[in-house]
This record gives sequence, structure tokens and C-alpha cells, in this order.
Amino acid sequence: MKSSSCSLTEIQQRIDEVTRFLSITLNIANAHTVEFYTHDVWKRFVAVSPEDVLSAVGSGNHQQREPQHRQSEQPSTTFGFCNDTKRLVGTQELVQAAKEHSLPSLGLCMSRENLLQDLRDMKSDSGTPEETVAAFESDEFMTSKKSHEVQSMSEVVACLAQHCGVNQVIDVGSGKGYLSSFLSLQYALRVYGIDSSSTNTHGAQERNRKLKKFSKAYQKHTKAARTQSEATHSPQEELIERKTGLNGDEDVFSGNGPRIRSQEEERVLTSSSDINPTVEGRSEQNLETDELFLSALSVDVIQPASPRVPPSQLSAEERERRKRENLERKAQSRADSTGAVFSPLTSYVTAETELRDLINELEDAVMVGLHTCGDLAPSTLRMFVAKPELAAVCSVGCCYHLLSEEFDHAGQKCLQSVCGFPLSQYLRDQSCFCGRNARMSACLALERVALGQGIQMESLFYRAVLHVILRDHYSSYKSEKRVGNVYSKAKSFVDYVRRALRRLELDESKLSDSDIQDYHNTYRVRMDEMHAFNMLKVTLAPCIEGLILLDRLCYLKEQEDVSFSALVQLFDPLLSPRCYAVIGLKNDGKRTTS
Repeated sequence: MKSSSCSLTEIQQRIDEVTRFLSITLNIANAHTVEFYTHDVWKRFVAVSPEDVLSAVGSGNHQQREPQHRQSEQPSTTFGFCNDTKRLVGTQELVQAAKEHSLPSLGLCMSRENLLQDLRDMKSDSGTPEETVAAFESDEFMTSKKSHEVQSMSEVVACLAQHCGVNQVIDVGSGKGYLSSFLSLQYALRVYGIDSSSTNTHGAQERNRKLKKFSKAYQKHTKAARTQSEATHSPQEELIERKTGLNGDEDVFSGNGPRIRSQEEERVLTSSSDINPTVEGRSEQNLETDELFLSALSVDVIQPASPRVPPSQLSAEERERRKRENLERKAQSRADSTGAVFSPLTSYVTAETELRDLINELEDAVMVGLHTCGDLAPSTLRMFVAKPELAAVCSVGCCYHLLSEEFDHAGQKCLQSVCGFPLSQYLRDQSCFCGRNARMSACLALERVALGQGIQMESLFYRAVLHVILRDHYSSYKSEKRVGNVYSKAKSFVDYVRRALRRLELDESKLSDSDIQDYHNTYRVRMDEMHAFNMLKVTLAPCIEGLILLDRLCYLKEQEDVSFSALVQLFDPLLSPRCYAVIGLKNDGKRTTS
């Protein structure tokens, strides 16, 4: 692949650069916001004013001068930190260094467009993946964020499958099955969605059942209507007739007489408003045929639909007809177990999971994961390497704070089991450590914060001041107890503290309302310190995320059987901050289903 010029040596060099930067700056990311005032975090790590930090981080202009009081005696610094005191004295220097050590500046990422072009160039004889139904707007059944993610990722996965000559996809952590459904319906791929939540897989199974019968009748109906309209009607006339028929109000006319629907089409199409109750009552001008098709994918599908006519009011002939159709449908389902739109499976997946125990019809496949949490993302990559039947992988991780780490801050093994970080042998040999708070900082979204979609500072401030109160008045308090989501219910700081004390089962009579309010007033004037410190964490976030992702890429580069691997930006970071995918392809000769 022509864009795969990034070598293992180059990746290791970039990893060294990032780890050196983080060795100086990581203490800021690992400082706990809850302890901000009790441990005087600002004075421990920062030697400039909050205003200097906020100005430097928010300006985006890294050529600004440092404050005048520092120009006369410039201390020796590394990335803006004084080499003697280890405190931040050069904010602009830090901001610039953080930018240089983030993924976009390291020159190791491919664009989604370049990846697709490379895959298509290598399969130029086959063209682009074919879609099995008319293109539709997925916004109808997903949020704009999820729609963007599913559409962007599904095209890449389909190209990977075509490149490898496979028709199966294993979607790990499939959730409600949006990506699985889209891949199957749009690209005729056989998708197995595996999720540890039985609730998710049950909902996906119910959606799958309705999609299976609906899509068949839909495609048969639209194909027949399109054929007739091409012969006798204009596209505008045909669209109106299709909308009328699909509403279930009238038959669809074709030619000079009414078209007689089959029993299967009649049963499915007349129940379409049960699949999505919002269809009824909408004007013909606003109802497109594809919208109805999408309604089958909506979350509402998992709710049982009420019949149009109570069974007690049906004639004996109609009851017998429905009973016969139900029996025929069940028999067909048993006879054609592989004909589902996709197959949701409930299982907790690890790197040791034997896929053949879950999937009887397993063939060579592409493994995918869209925002797989914590250790599931590195487990997906380990499975790809270990399982010969997996031809390619496309993994987008999230929730870095849930990753398990093999080593502690002193480089000692803290967990003996298989861990999520580090994954590569290169970083394992260095006993690389991040820390939970730093990994949590990696989840912050720099692009969103830059547009004013900032951190909820007041809730963090409330929690930090509460910690001061607990230290001063409740010495027996165990810090591992969690306050929970008290802030969203509190009407004021006093109310917040009282709710928190009750949650922690502490005696709130020790403090009067005025005592509590005094704490708020005392620390309120120092809230800018917390705001500025959290903006420093946001600045470091892309670098920490970059190290985690480079570790995963390095792991794939270390494998002899992996012919291609890359970090690819799949999504718009404003819509989906966890926007990078780790993609790998195996050597054709190293794969076998035996």
C-alpha cells in the first residue's frame, strides 16, 4: 500500500519524543481535581498566574511574549518547566510543545480519503463496494454524531472486506447494532455483533427480526413500483404513489389499474406505522420512501407494537390466515438460519475468546469496534493478531481511563494479568506508565474546548471545596467513597454540600449554612486557578491520547504477519473527539480458516 511508508523505527522514534515530553509534563495531567485545594496543586506545579495560562491556551498564538516580569531572568527550562523547581514558568513554550507532540503534528496519520483510495487502487478491478439498497439518510434513526461515525466507518470496513475478499464482519462491542445494521443493509455483509450486554443484544435481535421481514418486502415493492413507473409515470408521480401506498392508506397504482400486493407485502407494509408510530399523521410532502425504510432501524422498533385490530374482532378466516403465516415464518426461520440481516450475540470478549465457540459459520472476516471501551480496544487488536481467520481490523477505542496498566509510576509490575496498556513490546520493555488521571485527561476534547464547549467548571469547583470541608471537619472520612451525581440536583453550594454529606452518611449538623457558604466564598476567588489548570490538562490531552494510540500502532508494526497498519482519522473531531482508528491487514498467505 503506497501510503504505508511509516516504518516501525519511525514510530518508535515518535514514541520516544512523546514519552520524553510527557515525562516532564505528565504530573499536571495526573493531579486530581478533587485534591486541587487540599494539596495546593496550583502552587506545586505552576509559577505563573492563571491569567497568563488562560491567555496562552486560549489565544492560539504561540508567538506571544511571556509576561514582562520573567524576561529579565529567564530560568533554564524544558517544555516550559523550570529545570530546578519543576514548575511551569513558560506557558507559551508548553503550549507550542504540546501541539508539536500531538498526533496531527507527528506525521504518522493517514487520512480516511487516502486509505480508501489506496484500498480501491489495489482492487481497481472490483470498483467500490456495492450498496444493496438505495442510499438513505441515517440521521433518521441516529443522532448526528452516531450517523457521522457509522457512515464514515462503514465505508472503510466495506472497502477492507472487499480488499480481503471476505463477506463476514465481527463487530465487537456492537451495542444496539447501528454499525452492524448499516454494514449489512448497505453493503450486503454478513455481520456478527458481539456485546456483553444482553439488553443490547436483545434489542438488536428484535430490530433484526423486524428488519429482516421489512427489508425484503420493501425492496420487492420498490423494485416493482420503479419498473412500472419507468414505463408509465414520471418520477414525481411515482414518488407520490409510493408514498401513498407505503402509508397503507391506498393501494399503489401501476399502469391503468391497482397493483395487487402479495400477502407478505400487505402484512409488512400495512404494519409499517406500528414499526414507527410517528409515520401516521405526517403529510405526503414530508414523507419520503427512504424515511419509512429507516424507521425500521429506529430505537422504537424494540418496543412491541400494538395490533391494528384486536384479535377478538378478527374473523375466523383472518385468524386462520395469520396463524398459517406465523407457522410458515417460523419454519422458514429455522430452515434459513443464516439469512438474518445480522446476528447479535451476547458474550464478554477478551483476547482469549475463541470465536468459533460463538460463531458456528465462521469464515475469514474483518473485525471492527466502534468506540470500544477500555481494554476491549487492545483486546480487539490482540485477537486480530492471534486469530488466523481475521483478515483485517478497524478499531476505534474510547474511555482510556478504563484501561488497565501493567506497570506503576515506579516501573514495577502492578498487574500480572494481560493489560490494556502498554500493548507494544517496545513500551513494555520501558515499563511505560501513564496513570488513571492522565488517561482520563486523554478523553478531554481539545477541539470542542477551543470552540467554547468547555469543561463544567462549577461542578469541579464544588467537589474540590467539599474535599476541603471533609478534611477540616470529618477526619474519619474515607476518600474512596464517591459522592456521585449530586451536583445536578443541587440548587446551591450549601444544598450541594448537605446532599453530599447525607450521601456519605456523615453528620451534617456539624456545619451551619453560613459555615458552608464561608468555604464557598473563600475559595471562589481562586476558581480561576482551577480553570487554568484544567485548560493545561486539555492542552496535554492529545499528547496522552497520541501515546496510547501510537502504542497500539507499534504493536501491529511489531507483528510479522501484519502486512499493513496505520492510524487513520475517520471522524470529524468536533462531532466525535475519539476520531482515530487503528487499522491492520494481514498477509494473504498467513490466513487460513483451517
